[in-house]
Amino acid sequence: MAGTRVSCGLDYCNVYELSNSLQDASRAGYDFISVPLAHPRFTREHVEGKAKLRDGAFTRSDLLLSSSEWNSLIVGRVTTAAVLNLECGVSSLRLNSEETLAQELTFAAHLGLPALTIPLTTDRCVNLARIIHNKVVQGVCYQVWVRVPMQAPEESAGHYRSDKKVSEDGFEIDTWTWWNKFHSIANIQKKIGLMIEVSADLPDQSVVDRWLGEPIRCAVLPTSIWLTNKKGFPVLSRSHQLFVRSLNKLHAQFIISGPLRHQHYKFYQQYLEHITRMELDPLTDFARGYEDYLQCPLQPLMDNLESQTYEVFEKDPIKYEEYERAMFLAISDRVPEEERDTKEIVLMVVGAGRGPLVRRALAAAKRAQARLKVYAVEKNPNAVVTLQAQQDEDWGTKVTVVSCDMRDWDAPEKADILVSELLGSFGDNELSPECLDGAQKFLKEGGISIPYSYTSYLSPLQSPKLYNEIRNCREKDKHFLAHFETPYVVYLHNKKELAAPQPLFTFTHPNTDGVIDNKRYKALQFQITEDNVIHGLAGYFEAKLYKDVMLSIKPDTHSRGMFSWFPILFPLREPVPVRTGEIMEVQFWRSALDAHMTPDVRTFLNERQNSTYMTLDAHMTPDHEQDSLSGNLTDSYNTTWIDPDSQLCSTHF
Repeated sequence: MAGTRVSCGLDYCNVYELSNSLQDASRAGYDFISVPLAHPRFTREHVEGKAKLRDGAFTRSDLLLSSSEWNSLIVGRVTTAAVLNLECGVSSLRLNSEETLAQELTFAAHLGLPALTIPLTTDRCVNLARIIHNKVVQGVCYQVWVRVPMQAPEESAGHYRSDKKVSEDGFEIDTWTWWNKFHSIANIQKKIGLMIEVSADLPDQSVVDRWLGEPIRCAVLPTSIWLTNKKGFPVLSRSHQLFVRSLNKLHAQFIISGPLRHQHYKFYQQYLEHITRMELDPLTDFARGYEDYLQCPLQPLMDNLESQTYEVFEKDPIKYEEYERAMFLAISDRVPEEERDTKEIVLMVVGAGRGPLVRRALAAAKRAQARLKVYAVEKNPNAVVTLQAQQDEDWGTKVTVVSCDMRDWDAPEKADILVSELLGSFGDNELSPECLDGAQKFLKEGGISIPYSYTSYLSPLQSPKLYNEIRNCREKDKHFLAHFETPYVVYLHNKKELAAPQPLFTFTHPNTDGVIDNKRYKALQFQITEDNVIHGLAGYFEAKLYKDVMLSIKPDTHSRGMFSWFPILFPLREPVPVRTGEIMEVQFWRSALDAHMTPDVRTFLNERQNSTYMTLDAHMTPDHEQDSLSGNLTDSYNTTWIDPDSQLCSTHF
């Protein structure tokens, strides 16, 4: 399946006839044009000066285009004069810039423009961020795209001036810090996005990835960075092609800027259209529309899943193939060649759902040419209807359907193989350890559990977009910070991991410990290699089904094409800036309290506590209160930063 069409605009430094420029751009295949709101050389003096009392309009009339054209085809550009002296110490110059900027912001709202671009050329941007924040908070129709160069102007000037010294890589000045400062002061409003101006030379991949973790709305591709192929057409270098494809995955728009350096502007757009065509793998195809979409984790032990939910998971092309392969190997190992006609294997599927694992178990037994007896145990009475229908129509006496909670079932015999798919996005967050520890009484001595082991992983995450999504969640009957006290299942897209995921907790089945205790504690340390901001912790898992058969959602070992699980996100209430060389320490607990059957995640930020809860069982009976599944299961984490000399440099989370 091909990717969606790229959205591309054409930038004009100045426009003589607006309608003609719009028609020319449209004929060249562009979707919109970017134009200044006023003539770049038109000086306005609002505080003092000869031009203060000048008559006439400061820009062209809105009657030149229809409202629908202003609303969809024009991106306004704030003139340099409007932001030039906003940080100036001379009061009259600063006030004049403020008045000029306010004039253009108000006129952009009058026109109903979809977006407005503002240049950011220095880290001295406090006043600009304050003004933009106040304007956005009041409510505006347009998005604000802050144009930030990937390479600082001072660095670029060194290539053309002999009196300017250029750093070795040309990126000594970190323009990301300009954007981060602006974005932090502007209070990370959703309507404020990044418009990145791509440089001729790209920085290191780690720096590129940091930019890709920001809310990029648009990318400016100057004509000066384009190369010319043998036929005279514009092309991009290989590194620029990869960067453009990465931007396209983030649904960024593109703007071609600068003087024409090839035969026609249409060739730039056509080339972008060409390199952004891509084939989607099953995971990317399934996840389209779910990128960075926050979902609460499923709680199948408390809630009965709907038919639609079962159907979605059953479409996974990878998970059930791997489960079948694991069951085939397990059945083959349990039945010697000489006993295949006489020995019957007992296999129990606990949490059978609508029966996908039962069907795969029967298929594995057929491949292994073994006799198999299956117990399908399911607590959801609605799913049991489906299981019983399949038993009557297809399975017959091969399968026994048990409508019961696995914790309450008294099995008539013990199993050779115990199969389950109780894993959550963090491995144990759907309480698989507690369930399987209770169900292992059904397993014969030396029996096989599928899966037999799973490990959770954790890594620090930069994602202003996700933080913004959580920050803007509001519910009447909940505290405004309640949404930061919830882990989310999310297809991580617009983000950057600041360190490789590290293993956290591992659970094995069957659990042979004398006293079974699933409480855990571990401290992880992550080396920070660049200045950045942490917005949360990303969680993954790896599961070993049998022998070398494995399922994983960890990025470097992800089971290609599998979409049954998205990563889990533990958000932080406040973004935390970190610097190169610091060590981030995460302390994580999985504990049990006697009062309730609920797990929670706790974060401490400057002595303020974050907690999330997930109920294990909606109806606690006296019997359940006495068994190993009772208690309050808690995932907690503490975070500290330590400098390179091992000195504590920030407070506990």
